Amino acid sequence: MKILRVILNILWLVTGGIWLFVGYVVFGLIACIFIITIPAGVASFRMASYALWPFGRTVIRKNGAGVGSGLMNVVWFLVAGLWLALGHIATAALQAITIIGLPLAWANVKMIPVTCFPFGKAIIPDSSTQVIPAPGS
Repeated sequence: MKILRVILNILWLVTGGIWLFVGYVVFGLIACIFIITIPAGVASFRMASYALWPFGRTVIRKNGAGVGSGLMNVVWFLVAGLWLALGHIATAALQAITIIGLPLAWANVKMIPVTCFPFGKAIIPDSSTQVIPAPGS
């Protein structure tokens, strides 16, 4: 399974992952110029890492994300999220032209929700997604 993830990640990198990574880094640098938007810059760099090597990782919702996360998601969406999502759509359309690119295009489409609203979410390795038993089970 690890070999397949590496192959998919390399294909991803060659067919658009680099450009998505650059887009996230550019938005992150712009966000870090102003003090109030530094959290958006940090989120952008976190997403850049995910856009560079997405296979083998998953996005989960953080518990306890409150109003601050919601407000930052709105600001993020207006400033960067919409434009980055359009980049994912364009990349997915180009990747979907070939049969080999279909899983890559699907990964692009799956990244759009976290691209638009990254606050209150965490990116974790797939191996760490475990079912936690209920108390008393």
